[in-house]
Amino acid sequence: MALRKILFILIVALLPASGALSLVLGKLPLLNYSGNASPLYAGQNHTPMDTMGTPLYGFRVVNIYPHDPEAFTQGLIFHKGHIYESTGLYGYSTLRKVELATGRIVKVYHLPEKYFGEGITICRNRLVQLTWQSKTGFIYDPQSFRLLRTFSYPAEGWGITCDGNNLIMSDGTAILRFLNPRTFKVVKQIEVMDHGKVVPHINELEYIKGEIYANIWDTGYIARISPQTGQVRGWIDLRGLYAQVAEGKNVDVLNGIAYDVRNDRLFVTGKFWPKLFEIKLVR
Repeated sequence: MALRKILFILIVALLPASGALSLVLGKLPLLNYSGNASPLYAGQNHTPMDTMGTPLYGFRVVNIYPHDPEAFTQGLIFHKGHIYESTGLYGYSTLRKVELATGRIVKVYHLPEKYFGEGITICRNRLVQLTWQSKTGFIYDPQSFRLLRTFSYPAEGWGITCDGNNLIMSDGTAILRFLNPRTFKVVKQIEVMDHGKVVPHINELEYIKGEIYANIWDTGYIARISPQTGQVRGWIDLRGLYAQVAEGKNVDVLNGIAYDVRNDRLFVTGKFWPKLFEIKLVR
């Protein structure tokens, strides 16, 4: 299913905490979306491709933290003891600084209603946020959230991370683009493949120990990708997390990867999930 063929459905959903009616427009599979649907619809029975021959990892939950169930999570990072999060949906997109232990929002910036927030990263002491179809990115001061400048890019914005030298962004296809963090020009691009098969729907990104971790949209899997070749080095099967997220809520797909470099902690969550999980990978 090519991105351009995805059906975008406008629905009215009841947000549980506020009771306010909101119009939400999101990246949805070719089916009618219900805000009250069980999380079990969300692709967790779908394997992104034949993983035979590629290492497959499971997980162990180390800690569970509260997460705002009204946050349509598009980007997630860990920075200096806090979670930073980008949320989507037109009219509800935000940039947030969140207290890990409590889920309390410490600081928030509301995007103009015409923008649908997407991935975030910190690169060279600048906080970078993408938007979905506007082809516009924002650069902030990470302490004050003061908007410093905007930049443009040639495709849709989905996920973004930084390898220390370049920004790396996804657009929902199998292509990852590497951008110069000063000029925002594309310096190279790679196609994500697993044993000769293209891996589409690359979403939220995190750079961890020399690999790109990527949510594969609507699958419940994370791919571990070589930034040199685009080859998948391993799959992480997180479909079991759906059983730990309450049914009957406005939960959506797994999305959001953050990494604490200093303490070697890996965090994951999903759109409208009430929980954020700290996990360890297991074989």
